[in-house]
Amino acid sequence: MTRRERQVAGLVAQGRTNKEIAAELTISRRTAEGHVEHILTKLGFTSRAQIAAWVARNHEPDARKGAPTAQ
Repeated sequence: MTRRERQVAGLVAQGRTNKEIAAELTISRRTAEGHVEHILTKLGFTSRAQIAAWVARNHEPDARKGAPTAQ
C-alpha cells in the first residue's frame, strides 16, 4: 500500500468522509474516493468499517496526518 493510501486509511479509521479526507490532504474528493477504492481492493474488503478495523489491528495512528505506522 502506498504512503498516501496509508494516510487515507488512517483518516477512514478516524471516521472521516471522503470530502473531509480530501480537505485534510488537499486533494479532490474524487481522488480521495479513488484511494479508498484502491485500499478496499488491495485488502479484499467491502466496507470502510473493515478498513478501520484493519488500521486498529495493525497500526498505530500517526498524529501528523492520520497515517498509520507499522508497529
